[in-house]
Amino acid sequence: MPDSSSHPAPGAAEAAQGRKKRFSGSKPAIFLIGVLVAGIFTIGWGSALVSYGGSGGVSMQTIAWHVVSAEEASITFQVNSREPVVCVVTASDEQHVEVGQARVDVEAGVRDVTATVDTIREASAVQVASCREQGSER
Repeated sequence: MPDSSSHPAPGAAEAAQGRKKRFSGSKPAIFLIGVLVAGIFTIGWGSALVSYGGSGGVSMQTIAWHVVSAEEASITFQVNSREPVVCVVTASDEQHVEVGQARVDVEAGVRDVTATVDTIREASAVQVASCREQGSER
């Protein structure tokens, strides 16, 4: 039996060279482009999260709410802010359809606020939808 290491098969050298070209051809360029695109996407996503990340230094917490009548609901909530804020309070019915909305101006600091919402039919839930600093574009 002849020694295979001393006599390679015809065309084996060309096949080995072809494999080398196939692995080192455009693969690094595609990899680098992919890494660049992923980096740009990550930076863009991060900046979007920072830009649209909420209402600044305002925090709120619902203390209690109740339905006064078929045309009225009430909510008591606490707001903590450095600046005066405008809060939007919404009332929803059993099918989660908004049946009333009220805007409430709140002074700076830690404040307990009670608001009344006029409704078009009986509400089943009342919540503070948002609180934003006055003059805020966010």
